[in-house]
Amino acid sequence: MVKSTRALMAATVGKSVKSSTTNSGKSKTVEPLQISPTSISPSLVKKFSELSIQKTEKHKTENNSKIKQPSCACSSSSSKHENYNTLDDIAAHILKPTTNKIVVMAGAGISTPSGIPDFRSPGTGLYDNIQKYNLPYPEAVFDIDYFYMDQRPFFALAKELYPGNYSPNEVHYFVKLLHEKKKLLRMYTQNIDGLERLAGIPSEKLVEAHGSFNTASCIKCGTKHSSEEIKDKIFADETPQCKNQRCKGVVKPDITFFGEQLPARFWYHMTDMPRADLLIVMGTSLEVEPFASISELVRKRIPRLLINRDTVGSFRAGGENDVIQIGDVLESVNSLIHKLKWEGDFKKILVQG
Repeated sequence: MVKSTRALMAATVGKSVKSSTTNSGKSKTVEPLQISPTSISPSLVKKFSELSIQKTEKHKTENNSKIKQPSCACSSSSSKHENYNTLDDIAAHILKPTTNKIVVMAGAGISTPSGIPDFRSPGTGLYDNIQKYNLPYPEAVFDIDYFYMDQRPFFALAKELYPGNYSPNEVHYFVKLLHEKKKLLRMYTQNIDGLERLAGIPSEKLVEAHGSFNTASCIKCGTKHSSEEIKDKIFADETPQCKNQRCKGVVKPDITFFGEQLPARFWYHMTDMPRADLLIVMGTSLEVEPFASISELVRKRIPRLLINRDTVGSFRAGGENDVIQIGDVLESVNSLIHKLKWEGDFKKILVQG
């Protein structure tokens, strides 16, 4: 079940996060996260040491017709509150000179226009495509305990998703355009396909919340490896082994599995979300914690825009500051670009890409 704000706040003051349960009933072990005290104060290191990646149960509504439709409001620099109800309102907000701290959250849905299947679509999703390995449950492919027993499903998936197989699409380049316009504070992505980097979004603006293929590590001795060092093995359907001759352990790309520590950069959200003047959420089911819950951490009157094929997460409650665009993600992004009158600049970005 998606965490309430109170539950999230309880987690952020150091109370343990309950392990999640998949549909099969298998429990995920939560391991402590080690955070560098050079980047976060010692008190926060203690407070956040108990969070790791989890899968939430799918939020269910008994009657979709009862979902409250959002009427949106946020605060301006004056005491007068502005209403945000449509994509036009969001476009007008983005165009304000004072709007320069936009946070973007994205999931697998922004990569499907590039030809990458999403994870959960019946019949075509990536989870369905690896069922030949007789996984006990689909998410086991990203379960660190299962990986120790059988690496084949993950490396089959890695071969499919490895950077270079696909190209960024207009959604990725839209985020780059936000950066070029000096509007982007940070992009938080659940994706491990590396398309954000390929689109030219600078690494300092990017938080790959679930890791990436950019580096790899031996699961036995921790020795670091480059992406290129293990790529040939993966594409030859072989298991990469550590270059340390005394070890020869299995080398895994630095993708964050269920039960593993989150990348330290993920904790930028503790300062980014309170500073954000707009949150854009695109192409995600908001089912994996703690990524899903950070969408609730923007200030109360800051507008949130959801561009998605379904209403998800806390957007189901229809907050007064929410604008929801349901449908094709690519079409919605292009519609927003049109309303911003950025078509000319966007074409330049696409040509550069």
